[in-house]
Amino acid sequence: MHRTTEQHDPIAQMYRGLETEDNSSAVSVILKLRGETCDIDCLYCYEKRKEAPGGARIDAGQVRQLAELFHGRPLAVELHGGEPLTAGRDHVADVLRELAAQPSVIRVSLQTNGVLLDDEWLDLFDALYPRLKIGISLDGDSAGNAWRIGYDGQPIYPRVAAALRLLAARGRKAGVIAAVTPAVLGRAAAILDHLAGFEAVNAVSFVPCFDTSVQRATAAQGRRLPESRRLQGAAVHGTGGPAWSIRTFEYAEFVLAATVQWIRAGHFARLKLEPAVSTIRRLRGLDTGFCHFSNLKCDHVFTLYPDGRLGSCDELPWPQAQLTRLNQVADQAEVVASQRRLPLLNQGKALMERCTTCAYRSSCGGGCVATRWRYDKAGDQDAYCDYRIRMIDGIAALLAQPAHPDGAWCQTVRWRPRTPNSMGDVAAFLARWNSADAPRMPLRLHTSAHGNINTVGLPGVHEADDLDPFHPQWHEAIESGVRPLVNAITREWGLVTYDSCQGHPYTGLDLEPAERRVGILPRDPDEYAQAAAAVCRAVTAAAPDLPATVQVTVGRAELTCEASGRTMPVLDLALRPAFGHGWSAYFENVDEATEVIADALRDQRPSAGGGCSCPVPHAAALVAEGTSA
Repeated sequence: MHRTTEQHDPIAQMYRGLETEDNSSAVSVILKLRGETCDIDCLYCYEKRKEAPGGARIDAGQVRQLAELFHGRPLAVELHGGEPLTAGRDHVADVLRELAAQPSVIRVSLQTNGVLLDDEWLDLFDALYPRLKIGISLDGDSAGNAWRIGYDGQPIYPRVAAALRLLAARGRKAGVIAAVTPAVLGRAAAILDHLAGFEAVNAVSFVPCFDTSVQRATAAQGRRLPESRRLQGAAVHGTGGPAWSIRTFEYAEFVLAATVQWIRAGHFARLKLEPAVSTIRRLRGLDTGFCHFSNLKCDHVFTLYPDGRLGSCDELPWPQAQLTRLNQVADQAEVVASQRRLPLLNQGKALMERCTTCAYRSSCGGGCVATRWRYDKAGDQDAYCDYRIRMIDGIAALLAQPAHPDGAWCQTVRWRPRTPNSMGDVAAFLARWNSADAPRMPLRLHTSAHGNINTVGLPGVHEADDLDPFHPQWHEAIESGVRPLVNAITREWGLVTYDSCQGHPYTGLDLEPAERRVGILPRDPDEYAQAAAAVCRAVTAAAPDLPATVQVTVGRAELTCEASGRTMPVLDLALRPAFGHGWSAYFENVDEATEVIADALRDQRPSAGGGCSCPVPHAAALVAEGTSA
């Protein structure tokens, strides 16, 4: 096996600044066509909480100015609001014509509540911008849309559902943005099934209402208070925040339950689900356009209001996020200078510092700066990180064992990638492991003064031959301290180990101490699920008897086959120094801890149907049984 220390540029991986010299990266521009003006009055609307004057409209001339400002750089434009369709057909037509005439505009999307959408609007889109991507805001079924109402307090769900049916009749597709509020908690499967039931829907993005810090109702214009604002006023002072807000762990559970249903019901075949897809892409080492998982964050997102205010992402607090005005800057260099002066962006970028040492940095991407900023102001940034970690752990389990969704709820087996983690030819290795008659070459075994057994006999990480229990040199190739763990997994469990290390203090050397560990290579997803559950049971059972200086972790990772380029999921069991204890105390007690874990492994053999020790949320259990809450 071959591994090296991962090298990375700390902040740039999390948050990449806009550079005038590099025009290859696109920027996203949110056009608030009517500012916060909207024909409905969702109680949780963050745009109206900015309480900026509405009524004006972004015009084609401003669109042209914007393209000139970012000359040569690709632009992804989103028509947003408020409600963009309240700008009127003639006005929107002028904006679309201008966007179509700009060669730098690579994509245009429209986010609408759907209430005004009709055949005339769709005819206009077909004529002026056929490639327009349409997004509909809809929080699931009728009950889930409790907070999306008109100014009269009446539900708008029937009108939005009619718009989705119209899109289907016209052969159009649309993505849905669905806010996760208490109205949908515990019903993830039913909500996803409902949205997937609309023929036009080809993507669903579940976004959280993390509004616990909202403390007052949105101001209303005029003497008469609309019924919607009366309802908002009654809801805003709930226990723990407004009645529509949720907590981070509730969102994580909802996303995992929705992802389970996405897989179980086969929705993945025609419907993109976020944040699941972006999480999966990052787990697979792929890029994503979703800024929460990408390093193209707030410096690459701009918002333009009708009065010419140009700022960063619209989810950041305004006016703190305002950079300048459109007519006050001549080129990108001035925009970049404004970004680098803006305290809010500098604070947001600084928040990524804690991400640079996080084991989840490659899969998380740092998350949403605006949300992280709010949690940091509340002194609870850990809550935000915890939900991201929980979501990634669960989705990593579903990738490895899609037919066994209960693994998503395990909080013992965590995503702990090893980079790189590879083997020359995994298929040939497994074939030898399963066949006593297969030919075997002599091993290159050399032992260092610190107990390392590898091909060169040196301390540190070096190449070691891949071997199996049928090899005559098997016993002498396993470092003595880790043999109890290897024997329990190979003899008692009948599983494959692909890596092991007894741990080394490296006293007197300029090397970091190495932990005791053993890696498991399951042969198929069913064996993987059984092994993961059994390891969870064993580690949980052993915990009370472990020395205080040693902790046990179980990681999900991937092993790359150098011959084929394929990856396969593996499990890594590691004994590490417990929090607050150093390596010296660890090595004094690691042998005792090893025996405790080995005994627990012998008592908890993998079995079909054997679950782990972690509780399964009620709603998730219903999904696994094929029902809905």
